[in-house]
Amino acid sequence: MPDVTATTELTHGEAHVGGGIRLHYVESGPSEGPLVVLLHGFPEFWYAWRSQLPALAQAGFHVVAPDMRGYNLSDKPRGLRAYRVDALADDIAGLIAHFGSDSGAYLAGHDWGGAVAYATAMRHPEAVRRLAILNMPHPARMLAALRTARQLRRSWYVFVYLLPILPEWLLAREDFSFAKRSLRAGARGAFGDEDLDRYVQAWSQPGALTAMVDYYRASMLRSPRRALAAMAPIAAPTLVIWGERDRYLGADLAEPEPRWVPDVRVRRISDASHWVQHEAPERVGELLVEFFGA
Repeated sequence: MPDVTATTELTHGEAHVGGGIRLHYVESGPSEGPLVVLLHGFPEFWYAWRSQLPALAQAGFHVVAPDMRGYNLSDKPRGLRAYRVDALADDIAGLIAHFGSDSGAYLAGHDWGGAVAYATAMRHPEAVRRLAILNMPHPARMLAALRTARQLRRSWYVFVYLLPILPEWLLAREDFSFAKRSLRAGARGAFGDEDLDRYVQAWSQPGALTAMVDYYRASMLRSPRRALAAMAPIAAPTLVIWGERDRYLGADLAEPEPRWVPDVRVRRISDASHWVQHEAPERVGELLVEFFGA
């Protein structure tokens, strides 16, 4: 994949989003354009959206891709409670407020970024105009799926990440060879050597590996019953983009229940995996531009 960041004008910045947290971000496009915020998943950083940043900027959007809390150049607070999804959602609401968008933002998230995007739309509905989710089930559907043997087999890695020390060692050993192999094995030809060099630089930031894995550990702090009780329906029109060759999440998990997301449309990409924005970059960019511009 060509390095679009070499030909697209990107500006780096920092936002203080509340609670003493500082988020690093990149932005592109006209500052007066409608605000789009793109949230990466595990184990990525803002660079996950390298192909969609120019497409959205060229369509007239002011597009912002942060490093999530704990990742790359953003702050990495210690302790599991710092990585509960409520705190992560508050970060994103604070980021949207930082840019002074009174009418809210168009919000997209992939993987863990999708989980945080769902939580932001629930906790801060005034901050989200439209919501796009890439290969991440609605949390209610995910809780139900994890009660099945089929999804438990697919999600075996989650239980490894819950352990102390071992996940960080596995990810970092032999110059992050396990982490690099995992990305390359999951997405055909989507991650070149230069891309992986950037990922290694991000993973090597002090405290980053533990913070990244703490997303999984913190998800266990709340019981499924309490997690379900804290959910609210999402008012924002929602688009789900789903790569159907996802080996971690079944294709049946794409569509959320109408009681939780009443205004939803699902677009499936048959030849893409979990890393859908990497394997079908142009199609994902087109879908986001179309949906956010509607």
